Amino acid sequence: MKPRLVIVTRKTNLEALVEHHGTEGQARFWVECRKQSFDEVKRAHEQHVRGLTQILRQIPADRRRARLDRADVDRFLFAPDDVVMVVGQDGLVPNVAKYLRGQLVIGVNPDKARNDGVLCRHAPEAVAGILDLLETQPRVERRTMALAVREDGEQLLALNELFIGHKTHQSARYVIDTGAKTERQSSSGIICATGTGSTGWARSIMQQRNQPVKLPDPQDRTLAWMVREPFPSRITGTTLQHGLIEDTGFVVTSEMPNDGVVFADGMEWDAMELNAGRSVTITAAEEPLNLVI
Repeated sequence: MKPRLVIVTRKTNLEALVEHHGTEGQARFWVECRKQSFDEVKRAHEQHVRGLTQILRQIPADRRRARLDRADVDRFLFAPDDVVMVVGQDGLVPNVAKYLRGQLVIGVNPDKARNDGVLCRHAPEAVAGILDLLETQPRVERRTMALAVREDGEQLLALNELFIGHKTHQSARYVIDTGAKTERQSSSGIICATGTGSTGWARSIMQQRNQPVKLPDPQDRTLAWMVREPFPSRITGTTLQHGLIEDTGFVVTSEMPNDGVVFADGMEWDAMELNAGRSVTITAAEEPLNLVI
């Protein structure tokens, strides 16, 4: 029996607006009152629907499948042999990746005019050929993921980056241990990025600092870390601001009485608590994301 195909999408902006305002007419009124183009919102939605329809028509009728919205990914039970097809923007791949354990992932871009197509790189019309290729020997890019392990064993995976800090992004207190040096800090949090994530949040931070640091490539097992806006005081330092995580790991011990968190790939609602006395160790995960290329 062929593996189940799990198709993951997220609501378009139009769908989210209608869900919030009740009707398309109300959504149009709200958007246009703010002098924004509702027609552009609708065109983007229609293009997504066209692409998704084209994809679904290429899947054999007898192929086992499941449809999944991003909002439900954290409650879905993926089978070990599932093939996961992510349809939409590149950011949807990391949202799904943290819940996978070795399954093949196919990223499909239904709107090449609006989406970059870095992770969702396949066109809708290529789906039939990709599914046929899975029967032989697909080409797979093994992208390193970051792993956060709390001292009690709870774990969290990330394809792009992990955030460690206060859940509201205000000042976080913690002790950082790079393996070679430790320092007590107060900052807006710490980012630990993979090579995949080095083109996103991590890149933005390093460019803002004008730091010519080479960030890892997507298949490197090296991770990069950087502290956001460290604050110097009598008891907190700023000498540790960025670096690489290799074999020894990277440990952060919380000194926040409450609201300390670790979250992955921007999914703040699915966070791991990190209040005072707890510590988390960051390393490269053993299992990569298997991205079909």
